[in-house]
Amino acid sequence: MTMTEPEEKLPFHLRGNYAPVQVEETAFDLDVIGELPPELCGTYLRNGANPASGRSPHWFAGDGMIHGIRLGDGRAQWYRNRFVQTRSLTEPGVRMIGADGSVDRTIGVNNTHVIRHADRILALVESSFPCELSPELETLGVYDYDGRLDSAMTAHPKECPVTGELHFFGYHWAPPYLTYHRVDASGALVQTEVIDVPGPTMIHDFSITETQVIFMDLPVVFDIERAMTGGMPFRWDDDYGARLGVMPRGVPGVQPTWYDIEPCYVFHPMNSFDDDGAVVLDAARYPALWRDDPREFDNDSVLHRWRIDLASGAVTETRLDDRQMEFPRVAESLVGLRNRFGYGVATFGDTNAIVKYDLETDASSVHDFGNGRIPGEAVFVPSEGSVAEDDGWLLLFVYDKAADSSSFVVLSAADPTAAPIAEVPLPQRVPFGFHGSWLAD
Repeated sequence: MTMTEPEEKLPFHLRGNYAPVQVEETAFDLDVIGELPPELCGTYLRNGANPASGRSPHWFAGDGMIHGIRLGDGRAQWYRNRFVQTRSLTEPGVRMIGADGSVDRTIGVNNTHVIRHADRILALVESSFPCELSPELETLGVYDYDGRLDSAMTAHPKECPVTGELHFFGYHWAPPYLTYHRVDASGALVQTEVIDVPGPTMIHDFSITETQVIFMDLPVVFDIERAMTGGMPFRWDDDYGARLGVMPRGVPGVQPTWYDIEPCYVFHPMNSFDDDGAVVLDAARYPALWRDDPREFDNDSVLHRWRIDLASGAVTETRLDDRQMEFPRVAESLVGLRNRFGYGVATFGDTNAIVKYDLETDASSVHDFGNGRIPGEAVFVPSEGSVAEDDGWLLLFVYDKAADSSSFVVLSAADPTAAPIAEVPLPQRVPFGFHGSWLAD
């Protein structure tokens, strides 16, 4: 395969709006359609895979690129896109895995998420240490919690809105397969626990409640033969089983209690919370993943709920919707707490939409962006002094296929069916990517 081949012969992650952009742009005082809420003072950042060479073996393997837009005083003050200057990018040929099997966690593409905790902006990928960024998206270097981090760091840490702690884990293809970490509100790593699991599974994400940590030990496992050929090193394993592990927060030396569930895979939970002696977990559930080809997503994920009775051990599973959905989010102030609303990117028929789920009434509302306009993950931002859970905005990037261009869009979270409150055409196409954050001033 060469990059001069017709686009239709390229793998999906190198064509259309998955195709990488090569130029780092900077633009100031962008035009605004509608009116940006003047309360929105901060920066919206989103990470994604963007191979600098123009090619990569899998969508998940491209170099990290951050797209950011700065808002303030009702203006779109700037847009920037920057490669995360990892060693994978700046030292061609450098390898994370040495000939002796050693692993160098300072090497990675850091392409999956971008967060801020304890005044540090971190670009994340689940194979490696974080990379710290400046507010202007320049790479400051690898960050390993003052040398205390001894595993990879998931791209999906969870910040507790009550304590300010950051919870995360790392997984590995050799023992220890899973390691949990807790960082206090000041940014100090204060707890590390090896979690016993039977083998090397791909644990992309996890969840927390106010009292518990929830792990998902599911049957997508590491495959050494695929790894040695340079491809996506995971496959479905019918013999591995599936289970959820519930572990008390802040109690060193305690292992999770495990609860068997029907085989499935989950990239992203929406949220979880304590519920009268039980734990509730909502997530985008795949019935299987990569059974045949790890380059293709040949199953749809649908919103499901698990309820684990911690006293009896009984687990119930409920399908909450019939539409394909991914990238579920809730208000950051409710991570680990009971939430009524959640938001996701849904596809059904010819519709590409943001869906708002009312988990108390089983109702939902949809913002259909129209033919050929495709939304990315939506991040909720509360309005100043908000009381209602959905009093605020949804921020996201939207791709327009006909124009081959992208825009930044602000929707009302209270009524996402309404026309966008504001739209900012961007000077750079934003390829389909992964996850982002709102960094309020």
